[in-house]
Amino acid sequence: MKKKYNVFILLLLLAFASCSFTSKTFDDPDKDKLLIQVITYVLERGHFDPKVLNDDFSAAVYTDYLEQLDPLKRYFYKSDIDEFEKYKTELDDQLKAYDIAFFNLTHERLLKRIEETKAIYRDILNKPFNYAVNETYNSDYEKLEYVKNKKQMKERWRQQLKFTTISNYDELISYQEGSNKASKGKIGIKKDGTFIDSEDKSTTNKSPEKKSLAQLEEEARAETLKSIDNYYNDYIDDQQRKDWFSIYVNAIVEEFDPHTFYFAPEDKDRFDQQMSGKLEGIGARLSKKMDNTKIVELISGGPAWRGKELEVGDIIQKVRQEGEEQAINIVGMRLDDAIKLIKGPKGTVVNLTVKKVDGTIEDIAITRDIVELEETYAKSSIVKNNDKRYGVINLPKFYVDFEDYKKRNAASDIKQEIERLKEEGMEGLVLDLRNNGGGSLQTVVDMAGLFIKDGPIVQVRSTGEPKEVLKDKDKSISWDGPLVILVNELSASASEILAAAMQDYKRAIIIGSKQTYGKGTVQNVLDLNRMVRNNSQGDLGALKLTTQKFYRINGGSTQLEGVKSDVVVPDRYSFIDVGEKDQENPLPWDKIDAVDYTFWDSYFDYDTTIKKSQERMSNNAQLKLIEENAKWVKSRMDENVHALNYKAYKQKIELTEEEAKRFDKLSEYQTNLTFESLPYESQLFASDSILKTKRDRWHESLSQDVYIEEALHVLEDLKMSYSIEKIATTVKD
Repeated sequence: MKKKYNVFILLLLLAFASCSFTSKTFDDPDKDKLLIQVITYVLERGHFDPKVLNDDFSAAVYTDYLEQLDPLKRYFYKSDIDEFEKYKTELDDQLKAYDIAFFNLTHERLLKRIEETKAIYRDILNKPFNYAVNETYNSDYEKLEYVKNKKQMKERWRQQLKFTTISNYDELISYQEGSNKASKGKIGIKKDGTFIDSEDKSTTNKSPEKKSLAQLEEEARAETLKSIDNYYNDYIDDQQRKDWFSIYVNAIVEEFDPHTFYFAPEDKDRFDQQMSGKLEGIGARLSKKMDNTKIVELISGGPAWRGKELEVGDIIQKVRQEGEEQAINIVGMRLDDAIKLIKGPKGTVVNLTVKKVDGTIEDIAITRDIVELEETYAKSSIVKNNDKRYGVINLPKFYVDFEDYKKRNAASDIKQEIERLKEEGMEGLVLDLRNNGGGSLQTVVDMAGLFIKDGPIVQVRSTGEPKEVLKDKDKSISWDGPLVILVNELSASASEILAAAMQDYKRAIIIGSKQTYGKGTVQNVLDLNRMVRNNSQGDLGALKLTTQKFYRINGGSTQLEGVKSDVVVPDRYSFIDVGEKDQENPLPWDKIDAVDYTFWDSYFDYDTTIKKSQERMSNNAQLKLIEENAKWVKSRMDENVHALNYKAYKQKIELTEEEAKRFDKLSEYQTNLTFESLPYESQLFASDSILKTKRDRWHESLSQDVYIEEALHVLEDLKMSYSIEKIATTVKD
């Protein structure tokens, strides 16, 4: 399939080679036009279901774009919208002419309105809020009208800011009341974290000075002002024209389907990093706080973590590259630009001037390296249940290095984890694909082959082309024992391919939500720079576009409908609109002919085991409580009228807290199962305490997981009648 994709990209490039792009030098605005030209050309000729650029398309882009620019309707006036309205059905014509007049108009107007709002919110937060007034705030922004004048704009901001501040106000009051209770001897805490009472002579019972409600109200406003100032300083003011233009471009491309997306150059780098789980740099996560680039996490195993000179909270002030005399001051620099300077190829040295947490200034030299993001990768655990040993593998995504498939990928990692679990005497396997949004199609085909002898895995169809059946041709099997796959509403794409194939073969029992996400499409990422000869305008980014649909081997599609679980269990997402069918512009469901395949030949009582599990689940008190909680959460999410009178607000908060108490048992649930790391990982804990902490938290979570508990029951039922043949594993080509 990898070869097929390379051929597909080659055909795209050959087809586009005749496009009349030139080596003409453009200024910045014309670079935007060039980007529009390339993207519309690619979409019209490469998308699985290209849209007709007409007035309906134009109106949809117009509406979605304005919603993304101003979702809370607190920037634009109705007069602005009236002025924009004349473009509502003209954007298709502008796209065909590579005209960006509409973007230029809205961008300039937005920047002007944003600047005006700074004075508005600061003026509002300079005066006390009256929480005795009976008024409400409606957060159903879609139904709000645009304001007509400055008075209405100020009132909209006042309500939104009061809604934010009343929460701060309540927290301050609650904290003060709690502190006073603690100081009176009912409860207290020493600096070392130990508890005290009124008899503890080493402490004082003197109450902290009680602040008036007026003082607390002032503090609450100050906290809101600080938050919104940070939002403007660290995000809004950091946005450049190219960032806003990316929003406009994506409003266009997302009309084709929810998964077609434009990556600006920095976004493409992040996408590649997420898919491979690797980056080249110092191994630190950074954030921008009030013009400062601050370290918020050191990635375990990375150069900064190994060097032990940097720590969380340090501020990087200057960056100097190896061989350069002058350091570059990054204070006030955009975070993306600062990161570009700090990252770099493996083996190169970067010199950082750092303000330490204690205020001292140090120069620190770090040799960059390849950093692996552990949370991206598969992890496994052994669990004992009724004297049997089972394996649990969690797979966050179907990761792959697009530059070199032979490097670390999800399929090879799962194979390795299976081998390690088998060495520990695994008698059944749970593969956890919950919240796994998918990834590489090649890896899922290879992974499915680990569980069957050979045969078709998935069917793929391109527009106007005959379908292709992707098969596992290797007759070796890594795991032929009992298999359960866990899914939920956020299991998508590659996760659905694997779950569907194993379900069709009756190779595994699927436990989870009523259906998975429902993404039945395939995307390719095209480097737009390869489309333009002699481009002098810099990196154009990349386009992820939908080029194919995939189908189950039984001919059905997972598009919209997802994979139906064999054993349906409620979860937190059961009543929330999170699937493909809830997105805008999804491609339709359809089906094609099935291919020939044979049920798993070691299958015994697949249907009986499912029935037994369904009976257990229907009587499970924890699951009933989870379902009640999911319904309650949905009802809370649907509330959009909020009290701005403090008495009414507090009554609502107390009522909500009282209602929530009945769900306390959810966090108290224990399965009495003990999970252990594999020996190879336990050896790493001696030098990597961060990894040990992460695994301990994961094991604790598993021990409270009712879904894992039932998966193990199912494995036990299957084990009772499963004939496991010890088949020697051979390396796949």
